[in-house]
Amino acid sequence: MSRKFKRAAKPLFNQKKKSFTKDFFRFKLFLEYEGTRFSGWQKQPNARTIQGELIKACEKIFGDDFVDLQGSGRTDSGVHALCQVAHLDAKTVLAPEIIKLKLNDSLPHDINILEVEKARKNFHARHDVKSRSYIYQISERRTAFGKNFVWWIKDNLDFEAMNSASKIFLGLHDFVSFSDDDPEEKSTKVLIDNIQLKKEDELILIRIIGSHFIWKMVRRIVGVLVEVGRGKKSKSDILFYLNNKSDEPARFTAPPSGLFLEKVFYEKDKISKEFNSLIRVKNFRNH
Repeated sequence: MSRKFKRAAKPLFNQKKKSFTKDFFRFKLFLEYEGTRFSGWQKQPNARTIQGELIKACEKIFGDDFVDLQGSGRTDSGVHALCQVAHLDAKTVLAPEIIKLKLNDSLPHDINILEVEKARKNFHARHDVKSRSYIYQISERRTAFGKNFVWWIKDNLDFEAMNSASKIFLGLHDFVSFSDDDPEEKSTKVLIDNIQLKKEDELILIRIIGSHFIWKMVRRIVGVLVEVGRGKKSKSDILFYLNNKSDEPARFTAPPSGLFLEKVFYEKDKISKEFNSLIRVKNFRNH
């Protein structure tokens, strides 16, 4: 009587040939970084970038079995991230928690991997994004400890005027006046879902949630709102910029130091209305 044996499943890793016999796996990376000493996210020749450092770390860990790494979007030079998202493709048997440990061992101190999880093959860190949130921090006093994370403004700002004017940005608008030309952006129309301002000690916080953001857009929105706070611009000026192409908002571009990519939202992610400062700038008389 003959016996029938089931053929064993082909192993992912061929020990004899020291090569992988199946396709790559996709992983979802959550990371934070201080952008002060980086020339933005996107890999560039002869420049220190977030994507460039991540790719170097991946090549060190996976060698020829590293396939690709893509982020949810670009951040400008000097801009920080509390929770950026990227996807990593690699031919590996390593578990997500081991990949996290190895990446953090290989990355510079100003990039930290928060979490790694397996993702479906058709997940795309950028194309699947539903919305993003940014927080901008303005300090109303000089600070020795937070200068890389705030924009210090000496003038007294009218918070209520800024808060009221900010609501004009809600909804779908053409933000061509608030962006530099970017060949990778097909449209300058952006849906702003929410914009909130709050005071916390000596800080003014501005949080913006939108479908996507074009180059320098958030920093120019902040800059124009500061001009409103100074009493130099009004709601009618903002309406003009949204309805007419103008170079004027470029003059008010806020510095990158105070800007943080807060979170990237995907399908089924919940958006909280709660947010807080990333550093404390307290009134020293109240200590």
